[in-house]
Amino acid sequence: MRLRFLGKNTQGDHSPALYAAEQGSYVVQGWRVPGRPELIEIPHPLLGFLEPGTCLGTLLQDTGHGTFTLTGPPFIDPEAWEQLDVPDHEACIEVPMGKEVRRDAPLDR
Repeated sequence: MRLRFLGKNTQGDHSPALYAAEQGSYVVQGWRVPGRPELIEIPHPLLGFLEPGTCLGTLLQDTGHGTFTLTGPPFIDPEAWEQLDVPDHEACIEVPMGKEVRRDAPLDR
């Protein structure tokens, strides 16, 4: 699987990143949550790198301190893993690429 780098929110040794996968999903790199391999934490600004008109197809929980937690299956594709630089305190999950639906958008008729 090929990944396309979309952006990174780097600060010190923190490097959450966002990638688009060729089959229409997102690979999200974030901080590990101990004991929860399917759960990561990412900074709010990382969402600014989403492709226009899309969203992360998973529920985001606001932590109240500038980050979200989100869940998804651990990303384990060996070929694509070589494209990533993931420190030990971080992990990657894969989530669907959702379509952004805004309440203020005109209705399709």
